[in-house]
Amino acid sequence: MLTAGNMTVILHQTRSPENLGSVARVMANFGFSRLILSDPRTYNFRGAERLAVKGDAVLEAMAVAQSLPEALKDCVYAVGTTSRTQIEGRTALTPEEAVARLAEQSRRGRVALVLGGEQRGLSNEELAFCTDFLVIPTSEVQPSMNLAQAAAVLLYLCSREGRKPAEVAPSLEPEQQGAKMGTVRALGDRMRQVMLEAQFLNPQAPDHILRELERSLLRAELTQREAELWLTAFKHLGRAMGGSKGTPGKGAPSRGPDPKD
Repeated sequence: MLTAGNMTVILHQTRSPENLGSVARVMANFGFSRLILSDPRTYNFRGAERLAVKGDAVLEAMAVAQSLPEALKDCVYAVGTTSRTQIEGRTALTPEEAVARLAEQSRRGRVALVLGGEQRGLSNEELAFCTDFLVIPTSEVQPSMNLAQAAAVLLYLCSREGRKPAEVAPSLEPEQQGAKMGTVRALGDRMRQVMLEAQFLNPQAPDHILRELERSLLRAELTQREAELWLTAFKHLGRAMGGSKGTPGKGAPSRGPDPKD
């Protein structure tokens, strides 16, 4: 069930105080309160309060992250928005499908709705940090939507999903909580080191394959403990291969997996 407590709205590379204020108002309209600005294009948002009618609390509690991965680090699932229906190797969700998936994944931990900047939206590289992406269908007469308009459509659907009667699900034990995207990202960074050392990745362009592998890990819905075990395993592989600075070389003894390593 989607609630204010388990969903985050992320605005990536926002530059307009008016749009920020309008999104804060829409969030207040539909009962959502957690807002993160990711890599904002400006830090001068004076005037946002003017349009954030009764959304002042959203602005006051707003957090700022230096990058999209940082904004997503505590989430277990994220869906990004775009107007482009064709992205190689990926299929766009409808708004209804995306919201249903947000609700389903929110049982595992915090989820995020990611809205791109006003000028160009989310790039393919930025969408690669999201588990899924959605497209709001519009007419050919005016295919583009204002940032706040898109937020209104999607947050209304999220609010409606949150009001549906929900099956009572058993509380998850700590070891059953979904893997945070920050942990999966750290795992991806460690995989990069090891796979480059093993000559599995093309050193000139490693990101395409690596992002595909990261998305497959997110689709696998690992628990946080499982992700930590994978991370520890790759740390030990890197040490055994001598691929990490300041670590033993090849053939060094291993002390066994420790999820907190």
